[in-house]
Amino acid sequence: MRKILILFLVSTISLSAWAQGDLNELMTGSLQDATKLLDGYTKPALKAFGYGLNQGWYNTAKPHKPFGVDLTISVSAVTIPNSDLFYTVNNNDLTSLDLVSVNGQPVTPGTGSAQVPTIFGPDTPPTFENRNSGAQFEAPGGLDLKKEIGIQAMPVPIAHLGIGLPKGFDLKIRFVPTVNIGDDAKFDLFGVGVMHDVKQYIPGIKNLPFDLSGFVGYTSMKLISNLDVTAGSNQRAEFKSSATTIQALVSKKISVLTVYGGLGYNIAKTKIAMLGAYEFEETPGYPPITIEDPITLSSDASGMRATAGLRLKLAVITLHGDYTVQKDNFNTLTVGFGINVR
Repeated sequence: MRKILILFLVSTISLSAWAQGDLNELMTGSLQDATKLLDGYTKPALKAFGYGLNQGWYNTAKPHKPFGVDLTISVSAVTIPNSDLFYTVNNNDLTSLDLVSVNGQPVTPGTGSAQVPTIFGPDTPPTFENRNSGAQFEAPGGLDLKKEIGIQAMPVPIAHLGIGLPKGFDLKIRFVPTVNIGDDAKFDLFGVGVMHDVKQYIPGIKNLPFDLSGFVGYTSMKLISNLDVTAGSNQRAEFKSSATTIQALVSKKISVLTVYGGLGYNIAKTKIAMLGAYEFEETPGYPPITIEDPITLSSDASGMRATAGLRLKLAVITLHGDYTVQKDNFNTLTVGFGINVR
């Protein structure tokens, strides 16, 4: 159950996983080392989530008639490339820690290097050693998605409300008010999108039997999770993601079936920060030091995208599925259903 929960709280829970291993040991001696290791571990999740937020906005290029509405729920499975299951730890690049073993295989301290799992990799925890104190600690392994849920992909569920406006405009809204997730996390989401019929402005094709629209969509979400490494210190992880997509859409309706596609560009930025006051022993034998907001990691998931899909409409019920090819091979399969009243 814990690993399934991580699929939805993926980046904040990754910092919690480090805390459950030994976050204090990770940070002891070098904040630079801690940042480097956490960045390698979480970066694929930050990218995948950014790509996922830009999915599920449409299943046709035809705007509603004025004041027509739809409520659509979709789930996108963002494929995790094999290249993002591991990251390289080179002991030459670390200043106070050594990677000493991965999955029971020893690594030469000081000069050795090895591939260690990212949050999406196999559940083979690496072991590190502090060069100053000699203390060893085990970092978390990966989620092993294929083993846990049967596919090597991260699910991102999304719902939106679409409202038809005059002049060929369609307004789409995503909104989740601040909700508590258990006792330790809070989540909120907001998104707005606008689709507009552009075929009406193009002489010679505006009467042809297909639909052509432009679309712009923006989604922002925030998740805050308590870390509780030290009681009373307001230690928490904050996960923020903002995603914008700009696309040209085309669709053709044939009876109850609609074939649709989109070509455009994603702009997504995702950040995870470790906030609050943290004490750690910089040098053995000396008093610990306190650092405020020690770690901030970020990742961009921007680039071209192309989508092709099918929609089936039965009375007011719609079923749809599409596949999106995106940069870095974070390709995405989206399926969903809706209630649609034109």
